[in-house]
Amino acid sequence: MPYVFLLIAIAAEVAATSLLKSTEGFSKLWPTVACLTGYVISFAALSVCVKDLPVGVVYALWSALGTAAIVAIGAVFLGEPLNTAKVVGVSLIIAGVVTVNLGGAH
Repeated sequence: MPYVFLLIAIAAEVAATSLLKSTEGFSKLWPTVACLTGYVISFAALSVCVKDLPVGVVYALWSALGTAAIVAIGAVFLGEPLNTAKVVGVSLIIAGVVTVNLGGAH
């Protein structure tokens, strides 16, 4: 069950981050409310995850998968360029998460 909450946390964070641009510096009410709600949901779900999973593993998965998703969303929906540096960077982040998870919860 903690992994379900982790997926909720990742999805909420990705949704909130995707909305950041539309808040126009938090000057637009409804995009701001939606964005901040997403972050609150994300952190609430994370707090449930760390009851049963190591915080390092949870944070590594949350940040890496969120980063990869945001890069993809930026490229597909926001017209941001996807270049070799971004692909290599995300690949290194994912490799780091795999390494952290292989280290286990000793």
